[in-house]
Amino acid sequence: MSDRRDDLISALDRRRLSRPSGDAAARLKTVAAKGNRLAGEEESPVVKIGKPSGRSDYLTVKAALQARLLDEIGERGLLETEGVDVAAAVHEFAARAIASEDVGLNEVERIRLAEELTDETIGMGPLAPLLADPAVSDILVNAPDQVYVERFGRLERTDVRFRDTEHIVRVIERIAARVGRRIDTASPMADLRLPDGSRVNATLPPVTLDSPTISIRRFGRRRLRRDDLLTIGTLSPEMLEFLVFAVRARKNILVSGGTGAGKSTLLSVLAEAIPDTERIITIEDTAELSLDQEHVVRMETRPVNIEGRGRILARDLLVNALRMRPDRIIVGEVRGAEALDMLQALNTGHDGGLGTIHANSTRDALARLETMVLMAGIELPSRAVREQIVSAIHLIVQVRRYDDGVRRIESVAEITGIEGATPQMQELFAFRRRGKHGRKVIGHFTATGVIPRMVEDLREEGVLVPSALFQRTEDPDQ
Repeated sequence: MSDRRDDLISALDRRRLSRPSGDAAARLKTVAAKGNRLAGEEESPVVKIGKPSGRSDYLTVKAALQARLLDEIGERGLLETEGVDVAAAVHEFAARAIASEDVGLNEVERIRLAEELTDETIGMGPLAPLLADPAVSDILVNAPDQVYVERFGRLERTDVRFRDTEHIVRVIERIAARVGRRIDTASPMADLRLPDGSRVNATLPPVTLDSPTISIRRFGRRRLRRDDLLTIGTLSPEMLEFLVFAVRARKNILVSGGTGAGKSTLLSVLAEAIPDTERIITIEDTAELSLDQEHVVRMETRPVNIEGRGRILARDLLVNALRMRPDRIIVGEVRGAEALDMLQALNTGHDGGLGTIHANSTRDALARLETMVLMAGIELPSRAVREQIVSAIHLIVQVRRYDDGVRRIESVAEITGIEGATPQMQELFAFRRRGKHGRKVIGHFTATGVIPRMVEDLREEGVLVPSALFQRTEDPDQ
């Protein structure tokens, strides 16, 4: 819990509270609990709130207590202290506030108020129940009264509400503060992360015209592992066994797919096969990979600071990583000019690399990689770029999210060389779709019957790959 609270220190300093106005503000200037605020200080003045008559009054009481809580924390000089101290102050205040007879709430409302005050100050506010739901894979906040989630591959609107746009901004600021990022009108977009590794994208007006937005890609409380992917039907045992052989044999693998297809999850599963004795360096825009190995160095890009300087690109990290004696380099997502540096690294002895790329097919992945190499600004002939790609990448694994919400490996292809100006590849495994039964996609995984060329290389190294892995299988449902 303390990890989630570290963001409060910076966020409170920039807090923007939505305070009551008019008559409500006059009668809700301060709310004090019984007892002393601080040892040696005078007891705070008490202003009676009266008996709430409905949800609007409950929200008014909550807003007033929230304002009072943040003021008290600031007065006590806790803005520069550790998050655990702030958490203790929040719990203390909440206990005193709900114990006050002047807060006209029933017992159920008092308990709920204490929980919500804590969540609003050190947690995720209204989003806390959604983050606690393991079935939710995406949380999308479009406006204070428009919060959507994805469950089992389908979007649905929820009853979750924010008070106003400023309420959304405060939640965004808390997330940003924890990872040392900033978001304001000068820099209204940010890629962030939550303590559990979930990916967050946040925007502020004028980028989004109507309201600040939050998009959260959940990674769950427990990272999916090999057995989990087999259980949910992401791949077949034969696919998994072959990919584990390839990772251990230090083959370079690129995982491709669309947004939300499960590329990062599969990348983490493949990384499980890396021996514990190897030094791993990860390079990501937002650090989200969670690896089992002990010897892992995590590197993260950085946007420009408030002065417009200090930007660190993935390309800079790749160049630096080569000087850090890596055994493996994992690039969370290849999306720009760093593609050239990655290919050069893989072609100069830094084998065993893993990475992801956005693409609609294995063939598209090669085309996109070529385009990104050209983004480096170095004029290279297309054939030279393609020769670099063919020499560097051994396997491309295409993943896809199907209509039923299940992420499956659609194809595993081996790059075999270049003929003329065209890279050559052969499909080793595939998911053959047969149709649908209701919402469920019907099909089966199969090998294509092609023996990979890398099998001979592995045999020379003493690694025996069973030929049975590549035998074509028929659909068991037919």
